[in-house]
This record gives sequence, structure tokens and C-alpha cells, in this order.
Amino acid sequence: MSYRLFVRPVPPYMAPDQSPDTQLFSWVLQDAGGDAQARGEADTRENIEQTLAQNALEKVLLIGLVPGDEAVFCVADIPARQNRFIQQALPYAVEEQVAQDIDSVHLALGPHTPDGYLVAGIDREQMAHWRELFDGWYHTQLEAIYPDAALLPVGESAWAICLDGDFAILRSQRGEWLRMQASNLPMLAVTLAAPSSDEVVAEIPVTLYGSETELESSEALVSELAGSTGHMRLEKKPLEFSSIELLAWSHYQHLCEPINLCQGPFSPKREGSSPLKPWKPLIAVASLWFVIQMGLEIGMGVYQQKQADQLEAQAMTIYRKAFPSDRRTHAGNVRRVIEGQLRMAGSQGPEVDFITLMKYTGDQYGRLQNPGAVTFNSINYSRSRGELVVDIRVDSYDRLSRLRNGLSNAGLQAQIGSVVNESSGARGRLTVSGG
Repeated sequence: MSYRLFVRPVPPYMAPDQSPDTQLFSWVLQDAGGDAQARGEADTRENIEQTLAQNALEKVLLIGLVPGDEAVFCVADIPARQNRFIQQALPYAVEEQVAQDIDSVHLALGPHTPDGYLVAGIDREQMAHWRELFDGWYHTQLEAIYPDAALLPVGESAWAICLDGDFAILRSQRGEWLRMQASNLPMLAVTLAAPSSDEVVAEIPVTLYGSETELESSEALVSELAGSTGHMRLEKKPLEFSSIELLAWSHYQHLCEPINLCQGPFSPKREGSSPLKPWKPLIAVASLWFVIQMGLEIGMGVYQQKQADQLEAQAMTIYRKAFPSDRRTHAGNVRRVIEGQLRMAGSQGPEVDFITLMKYTGDQYGRLQNPGAVTFNSINYSRSRGELVVDIRVDSYDRLSRLRNGLSNAGLQAQIGSVVNESSGARGRLTVSGG
């Protein structure tokens, strides 16, 4: 259930350099149905927060109400429709309606009407003060700050007036608001009773709100207000609840279109809010699927690796049975060795003769880098043993070893013996057979 907390500071107002704990508030807690669940007059912030905690309420939407005379009402006639252009033209459109340097005024844009855009202007420093006063309350998140008079319900009346102690707050059907000393209302009666230039009316309907006590004590003031022009039809509506409850009820019933002062640099910061918040359930499901899929892939990879290891072990077991004396062949090169042996067997027939051994030895000799560094001193062939013995001189033992490895990879048996290291290189004997 969504709760709203309407909070309005009570005079005397705290100065910017004073502690916020010294400020008192009138307040009302409204549930999702618009009913007031709790209320208070002249309470501290701590007491209000304690009430929310006792009712286990979290993230209550806080609406701050500031005195109506803190913000000035303006109308901006701007032909643009794009928000970027409207914001650029706004200061110039209302500059003459504001009685201070426009650069020191925070402008909040309201709804568009036939007269133009409704605008609220407030001193930047004062707005920063109000923003700080209402921000950071426990169990709440700031939703808006309004001029209190802007929430008055007007209905069919031209003006609505609410008696609020020594003050009166006013709002017109056009949307403009005022806050003034209640004793000065008769002075404003001529302005209130004056119709717009395109209207011809005999009477101007005005609704006057206030508690029965306030209406009775202000009877002389009300009579003076009603009879000051003769064109004002005054309707009194006694309130059974406080003025802040009237404002909260009007807001819930959408009987007003107040301008939220929390715009631009004073916009509320929603902690934990994110544009991805609506997608969190889908992201969670996708993440779970990804983890499961990765687990399956890793499991299949481990299983297939075990199968490959088993097949390699079986292949090497079979190879060792066929060639028990070969210790250089392993699972990484067994295929290449067998293919070389098959090629050699296919080319030489049932036995390996001198010509075949010389062909393979010469082929490996030609594949060496810088074969000129290898010198064949003598070549001997034993037909009975099927061996070709080559006496070789090389510039390094490494080159001799490469020649032997190349012959072994081709499927032949190649061994190095009688190696003598000399200052100019190495000398040794390479014995090659068919295996």
C-alpha cells in the first residue's frame, strides 16, 4: 500500500543557520485510499519519524508544503513544445513578473493552459533551505515540494480562501495562489471580485474554508469581505479537520494542479532507483539460466575430456603392444608416427631397403635450416640388419637432433651414437632403420 506523508512547517520558521531539529511541523499521513491514518500539530521531525517506525512503514512518499508566499506565480507564453527549448526561453518569458534578479530564482515549470505555461518561481537559496529541511527523513523518500496555497480546491468558484490562524491562503480558478494576513482580506476584495476582461458576470463565487471556531471569530472580517464590493457571493464551508488535511484531500482527489518545486537541480534523488528496475525479474531469470547453462557446458566439457583421455590411453596401449621399444611416441604425435609408418610401408613393400632409407634421410636433410652446415663423411648400409649408418659432422648437436627427430616422425627408427663435441661443432653417427 502506498502512503503519503504531507508535512508543513509551523511558524516560526527555522532560519537556514539553525538546526533542523528546532523546526516544528503539522502533518497528516494518508493511505492509498485517501484516508488520514495519523496526524499531528507542532510535532518535531523525530516524533513523526517515530510514528512511521511504530507502524512499520517504509518508503513513504513525503510531500513538503512551504508557505505560499515563498513562491511567486507566473505565466509564460512560450510557443515551443519541446522541453529543451521551453527551459531555454523560460527565464526570459517570466523575467518581468519576478521582482528580483532572474539568475537568483529557481523556476519550476507547471502544466500548459490556454494562457500559457504555469510557472512557480522561488529564490534559489531559500529553495535549497526547504529542500534540505524535507530531505533525508527516515522511512520516507521525498516526492515533491509545493506552495501550500496551490493545493486548495477551487471547484466551480472563482476563488478559494482558507483561514489558517492569523493567515489566509488563496487560490484562483486560473491557478494562481496567495498567502497573506487574514486581516488584509478586505483590501484584496476588489481584486478578487473583478472578472477577467472577457467575462461579464453579476457575482463572483468565492468559497471560504475554515474551522467553525475560525469562521465564528472572523465573522466581522467575513462580513466586511462579502460586502466590500457587492459583487462577491461568499460560500462558507466549515472544516471538521485541519487545513493540511484539506490540502491533502484536494491533492488525492486531483482537485488541484500544483507545481512541483523539486525540478532541475532540486529533483528528488531516488536511492536504489534504476531504469532497469522493471526488468529485474527477467534479468534474474536470465542470470539463473546463464548459470545453469554454464554449469551444463562445464560438466559436458569435463565429461568429454575424460572420454578423450580414456581413448588416448587405449590408443597408446595398443601402440605399445605393437611397438614396445618405441619410447619417443606419445598421444600427441602417435597419429603422425603411424601415418609416416604407413606411408613408408606403402612405398617400400615388405621391407625397407637402402634406397628407401636414403630417400627419407635425404628428405629430412633438405628440410633442415641451413643444410650446408651438415656434412656427410661416410654412409654404410647393412642389408642383414636393415640399417643405414651415416657419419655426420654438424655445426651443433641441436641440428643433428632435429634430423633424428624428423626421421622418427616419418615412422623410421633413428638413433644417434658416438657423439664427439669439437670446437667447430659436433661429430656423430646416425643409425636409421625401418623400425
